[in-house]
Amino acid sequence: MASKAKVWATIISFTASRIFFFLIFFQIPLFRFPCRIGTCTTPMELTSSQLIASEVIPSGVVKALLYPGAIGKAIFNKKPIPKYNKLLEAYNKKNLKRSPITTDLQQIEVLAGSYLAVAGSILGLVKSRRLGFFGMLLLIWGLYKEPHISKGHPSYKYHKKAVSIYYPTMSIAVLSAFLSIKDDVKKILSCFKWTFSKSKYE
Repeated sequence: MASKAKVWATIISFTASRIFFFLIFFQIPLFRFPCRIGTCTTPMELTSSQLIASEVIPSGVVKALLYPGAIGKAIFNKKPIPKYNKLLEAYNKKNLKRSPITTDLQQIEVLAGSYLAVAGSILGLVKSRRLGFFGMLLLIWGLYKEPHISKGHPSYKYHKKAVSIYYPTMSIAVLSAFLSIKDDVKKILSCFKWTFSKSKYE
């Protein structure tokens, strides 16, 4: 039975890690958050805009990260697929180096969570890690940490549109990130097995 739980844990974590990778790399909208390009809806957009502005890695690497999502968005919206050479212009990232960095320091949890989510989705394809799950938790914490404005405030409608969470897709992303952790899934299956065996013999 122990080996059976291990096999099921492997299958579940393998499938969940691929779902999480798909959600992150094909840029399925998870939230709305003001960023350098205007409004970001995915961890990949936040991460790539920061990487380009800070010049940490070459823009060619960022293009490679963005291109799967650009293809997916073009197909979904029935629009022509953007050319690889003009990908940054399509994402409004051409003049990011001129933008200020003060707002980024005020959004450190959301940015750090996006970094971890992107890195975790890549590493999850190779080996089970908690990095992606921790990134999603930090991302949600950062979104909830944004100052809440009461309904009577003049800026309430703008703030509500600027910062929000898409709960259906965000829930799937968090769940898939958690289930991609093989050791934790194995422990959960073992608990279910122990509970089932106990109730069977009572």
